[in-house]
Amino acid sequence: MERTLVLVKPDGVQRGLIGEVVSRLERRGLKLAAMKFMQMDRAKAEEHYGEHVDRPFFGGLVGFITSGPLVAMVWEADGAVEIVRNTMGTTNPKDSPLGTIRGDLAVNIGRNLVHGSDSPESAQREIALFFQPGEILDYARSNDSWIIEP
Repeated sequence: MERTLVLVKPDGVQRGLIGEVVSRLERRGLKLAAMKFMQMDRAKAEEHYGEHVDRPFFGGLVGFITSGPLVAMVWEADGAVEIVRNTMGTTNPKDSPLGTIRGDLAVNIGRNLVHGSDSPESAQREIALFFQPGEILDYARSNDSWIIEP
């Protein structure tokens, strides 16, 4: 089972969209394995966005993600990274199809509500930034047999 990190960014929290994001991922069939409501500090933000350190928008990313509380979550499913990214829509909401989180709820690339890991390798690194192994739960849902083929 693959795991991925999802963040409801400060704009999503301020707009009251935490439940909407969780609901869409649950309805898609993903299983929530961990969740935290938190304020990201600058050091964690710089590590999280480290791949963009030399880009001109790096400071803005760090400033925004640390500007207010966020929700960090671990979701799992076969192919969780791809499923989450398809459910979120493209980074630029203007290019995101209707029916996606960003396509339905966002209008600006700098305020695009959510972050999702872009690969299984990134997911492992990002999950470790936000969660200790004991904070991620492994459990069975009563409806798993209706979602997951054996």
